[in-house]
Amino acid sequence: MNVESVWREYQASLKGFLHKNVASPDDVDDLLQDILLKSYQNLHRIHDSKKVKAWLFQIANNTIIDFYRRRGRNQKVEKEELWYSQSDKSVLQQLSLCVVPFISALPKQEAELLTAIEINGVSQKEYAAQHGIKYSTLKSRVQKSRQLLFNLYSNCCDLSLDEHGNLIEFQEKTNKCQQC
Repeated sequence: MNVESVWREYQASLKGFLHKNVASPDDVDDLLQDILLKSYQNLHRIHDSKKVKAWLFQIANNTIIDFYRRRGRNQKVEKEELWYSQSDKSVLQQLSLCVVPFISALPKQEAELLTAIEINGVSQKEYAAQHGIKYSTLKSRVQKSRQLLFNLYSNCCDLSLDEHGNLIEFQEKTNKCQQC
């Protein structure tokens, strides 16, 4: 197994892989040369010819990652180019201020449940075991409690969600919520 035969067999595939991951054809050629050099220097370490293809594509993948890391470090971004500023709070950060007051406004059982799981980070399985509740029953209670919490948010704000249910933005309703 020599570099020339390995390179003849896999060069076209590697170049296609690089084209899928790197926009500039000049950069693709440079990266292909880097991969050739690395494979020339290290091919003697591969003893199983069945592993050569996977090994070459791993080198290619790592070379692409290194390429983008170098490019990212060398790129200076001016403050005017940023589309956000550090002082801008995300939608989730803004609404997170209401989590504890809203949870406190829930009935006691739901408030304790969500405080333990959502605030204190207790896993649902742990909570179920600690309180002698079936795990499937607890999951239902958590969902019900989350829905009640969501309703409190909905009473105070108009929420915009994406197709996956993630919060995109919110608008406070005019009646100004008293709980947050």
